[in-house]
Amino acid sequence: MEKIKVGVIGTGFIGPVHIEAIRRQGTAEVIALSEVNAELARTKANMLGIEKSYGDYKELLADPEVQIVHICTPNHLHYEIAKEAIAAGKNVVCEKPLAMNTEEGKELVELADESGLICAMHLNCRAYPMVQQIRQMVKKGELGTIYAVNGSYQQDWLFKETDYSWRLEKQFSGESRAVADIGTHWFDTVETVTGLKTKKVCADFATFHKTRKKPLKPVETYSGKVLEPSDYEDVPIDTEDYATVLIKFDNGAHGSFTVNQVAAGRKNRMYFEIYGSKCAVAFDSEKPNHIWIGNRDGSNQIMMKDPSLMHAEAREYNSYPGGHTEGFADTSKHTVRRIYEAVTKGKKAGVDYPRFEDGYRELKLCSAIVESAGKEQWVDVE
Repeated sequence: MEKIKVGVIGTGFIGPVHIEAIRRQGTAEVIALSEVNAELARTKANMLGIEKSYGDYKELLADPEVQIVHICTPNHLHYEIAKEAIAAGKNVVCEKPLAMNTEEGKELVELADESGLICAMHLNCRAYPMVQQIRQMVKKGELGTIYAVNGSYQQDWLFKETDYSWRLEKQFSGESRAVADIGTHWFDTVETVTGLKTKKVCADFATFHKTRKKPLKPVETYSGKVLEPSDYEDVPIDTEDYATVLIKFDNGAHGSFTVNQVAAGRKNRMYFEIYGSKCAVAFDSEKPNHIWIGNRDGSNQIMMKDPSLMHAEAREYNSYPGGHTEGFADTSKHTVRRIYEAVTKGKKAGVDYPRFEDGYRELKLCSAIVESAGKEQWVDVE
């Protein structure tokens, strides 16, 4: 069988994650990448073992061999690249956010629908095996009626005033930072698992480092590199380090969510608890191979990831037997597998994968949360 030919645009932190996930499929190969200039592109291509390199993404889109494009650039470039990729007849996998605002997101959804192409989002947190197990538990009524959902997404890579990234600047990241960057993963995962939709939000934002020291030299996301004092300049920050969001769901359930990128010791923790009329269940991405099940009568339980104990539908997100851990990298593998299955079988096959519509949904949620924080009141989610 001929392998699917893939091109990757952007090779900072997340680009190589995509490349690894693609290579683990066995059904696809990365044949090209593009970067901000030809020299960097060639350097990255040599490092990653990729044949073709382009100093302009437009050149990659013009490559007739490329069938799927993965967009792994800073946020402000997603819209234009996705639009041009669709026009070039390429299937698309886009990092979140889909675009910088809801207007752009809506346009991309419409273009994707008209094109007949597979246009997907890399909303990978829903693909943890035990997240999928919880999803099936909810579907099969094991939790009963959902009363409430609480949780958080916390990191510490922006803990210090010398920690810096393009994500801190609105012109590159958008109106929201912490909520848009990692909060979207929480909302997408919770809505996917519960089947509920967020109806109303009431948000509070906080920026603790109102001034940060911006490196005068390039520093990649999560690099943690500390430079000399003379290598920094002071810049004002107007994106949130922290947010708390109260939630009302469409079934009458309530919830709360906290996002924090200055949480010392929390490297990358997505956590949620779902409280139902029969039992409760909790997932922690720093301990992704277990879930907690809470009972009113009888002992609480810790369930280990073991295909023989899981619902059949969740087993599809398992690659290894019980006791063999799966984590962050495996979520990308499972996400890409479903997307490429859709590419092979076509849109009408009904393959379950995160679509541009899901990316648009996250843009609408972020827009409502930003509006709520500004007005200090409840806001309806469109």
